[in-house]
Parts: sequence; structure tokens; C-alpha cells
Amino acid sequence: MKILVVGSGGREHAVVWTLLQSEKVDEVICAPGNGGISDIAKCFPVSAEDVEGMVTLAKEQNVDFCVVTPDDPLALGMVDAMEKAGIPSFGPTAAAARIEASKVFAKELMQKAGVPTAKSGIFTDIDKAKAYIDEVGAPIVIKADGLAKGKGVIIAQTVDEAKAAVDSMMQDKAFGDAGSRILIEEFLEGVEASIMCFCDGEHFVPMISSQDHKRLLDGDKGKNTGGMGAFCPTPNYTPEIAKITERDIIAPTLKAMRELGCPFRGVLYAGLMLTEKGPYVLEYNARFGDPETQVVLPMLKGDLYEIMRACRDGNLDKCNISFDDGGCCIVVMVSGGYPDKYPKGMEIHGLDSKMPKGAWVIHAGTKKDGDKYLTNGGRVLGVVAKAESLQGAIKAAYENVGKISFEGAFYRHDIGKQIK
Repeated sequence: MKILVVGSGGREHAVVWTLLQSEKVDEVICAPGNGGISDIAKCFPVSAEDVEGMVTLAKEQNVDFCVVTPDDPLALGMVDAMEKAGIPSFGPTAAAARIEASKVFAKELMQKAGVPTAKSGIFTDIDKAKAYIDEVGAPIVIKADGLAKGKGVIIAQTVDEAKAAVDSMMQDKAFGDAGSRILIEEFLEGVEASIMCFCDGEHFVPMISSQDHKRLLDGDKGKNTGGMGAFCPTPNYTPEIAKITERDIIAPTLKAMRELGCPFRGVLYAGLMLTEKGPYVLEYNARFGDPETQVVLPMLKGDLYEIMRACRDGNLDKCNISFDDGGCCIVVMVSGGYPDKYPKGMEIHGLDSKMPKGAWVIHAGTKKDGDKYLTNGGRVLGVVAKAESLQGAIKAAYENVGKISFEGAFYRHDIGKQIK
């Protein structure tokens, strides 16, 4: 079995590594990949957004199965194109990927299905958006409708901040066309949790819960990022809350997708706020989360290829899926200046440092130059640790992240340490 994994981040590194553990998988290739992925899989310089180029690569390499993990190629219809070319693929169709590609689509779907979510307004007019902000006040959440690399959400603490966010998205085009239409939501209070589910259109299997840290600075301060670290499981996601989530959120959402004629196959990610009234959906993603995947997959007991194939073929209910006890944590190292402008090409030191059992490095924005590894993105890499307890995993991750360095390197010092 030869598999093509599409993407270049830490999530893809984790997926490639996990797929290679399957006895049914002979080879994994990746496009475009990164420095760390190139150590375990052959990488090809095809952009993740190049649908036609990726299909051509899959044909030339005689790929048996394709795994599409990033949001942009899913929204562009890469799974549709692969299937049309006769290459079985893991991931939702473009129609189903709208649940992430359009926050307005997701909001309207949730409202129709009765899924608990924040009250909101949808706007294409700047003046009307600002009038709504004056009416409801702050704190308030401003979201670009389209894909914005995980950065299209602004939590405004004041009315002025909220109006500035509207101007930034709709007038200044900070996120391009993604901000032509915006969603303005009530601010929900509580604790966040990330729930990813394997789905085959009809059945779903929830993965172990996790918690992402999106804000740049310690204490959940600073700008929103793609993710500064994560841990699993989150103690706040109790069996009782899990039952409510599966019954009132995941099941009705998948039912609504089927009724729309776009059954969801792949990984459905529900970003939740655990409020006093119960779990509410903050957002849906149509794929594995990043960096949550880097802590969830190490806990998986089961063959990832078989699970992905079952999602595609519609027999997920026949899969044996469970997760290890204990915990897992990732601390993400980013380039100085991220999530704004940052340099590339900084040499990374310490990757040859000896890591204890249960700790390893996941590459994200890296590239290889001979025997050297260089920075090649905002989120550069993550140190992952797995242990018999969550606290042990957090401790081990921080003991080992200090072994790695590059000019301008930055990371948070409180991943998992604010557990309530």
C-alpha cells in the first residue's frame, strides 16, 4: 500500500509517522512535506493547494490512497478530484468541507440542526456591522467567514477594538476575500475543549479530548495564532459532557450534512466552549486540528490506515478504535515575530539531542539544507511528550523543549498549566 499525504505541517508529520506504523502500509510519500517529514518519507515540491498538480503526482507515483489534511485543498475539492481520477481518498468533499470553509454556512447549519452555539449576526456591510456592535456591546467575537490560516478570529474586549477588527477584515482586507463577509458572535465564557471525530457519513467515533492554546503569550494573552501548544485529555471534558456533545452536537450535525446531500467523511473537529449551560460549538473544522493531532495520534490504539479507509468506505462501525490512558503534551516553538512577519532560514540547533523515551520532535515549518535543518515558517516545530499521567507529559515536554534553539525562537511556558 502506497499512500500520499498532502500538506507540510506538524499535523502531517504526525499523520505520516502514524501511517507508517501500519502493517498494511509499505510506503508513504508527502507533498510538499518539510524537513522532518523528509527523514521518514519521500517529499515532492507540489503545493498543497495545487489540485491538478497533486492528482498528477498521485498518478505518476502509482498511489493507492491519498490523505488530504489541510483546510485549503479540502475546500478546493482535492478529494473530489482524486476520487474522480480513481484514487481513493481520506477527507471530506468540497461541499462537506464548507463546514470549515464558511463560518456562515456552519452557523446556519448549526442553527437549523438545533446545535448549541453562540448568538450571532452575519454582515457584508461595514456600517451595519458597526451598528450591531454598538447595539450588543463587548466583549464580542469577530470572525472572517472564509479560511484565514487559523487567524481570522478576533476577540474584542471593547467596542472600539471590535470596530477596528471590522475595518481590518472588511476594509483593509487583512484576510483577503475571507473577510468580505463576517460573523459577529456573542462572547462565551468557559473552558475550551477540542473534540475530533472519525466520520464515515453515517457513523462517528470520537477521539480522546484535547485542549489547544491559540493565544501567543502566557496567560492566554496576545494575538490569536494557529496554536502554541496542546495537551490531551482535558480533565474538563467529563464523560457526562462527552455524552451531551455526541448526542446534541456531533450526531445532529452529521444528520444535517446528510440531509443537505453532502455527508461528512473524514475528521470532523468541534471546537467547544464548556459553559455553565453545557458545551457550545465555537467552530467546526473539516480535518485534523493542528497542534491537537500531534498529541491525539500518539494515544491512538488502532491502525490509522484502516480507520481512514473505513471512513472513506462507510464501514467505520466495524473498526476497533480506542486510546491509551495517561496523557500527551506538545509545546510549539515559533519564529520571532509570529504570527506577523518573521524571518526564515535560521539554523535549528539541538535536534540531535538525546530525547528520553516518550519524547520526540515534530517538524512543522522546517526545511533541510544538506545536514542542517532551517526554519521555514512561523510555527517551526513542537516537542511532544507522552507519559502515564498528563502532568508527567507536560513536565517532560518542557524538560526537552529547552534542548532546541534557533535565532528568535519563542514558546509559551504555561501549556497545560492552567488546567481548571
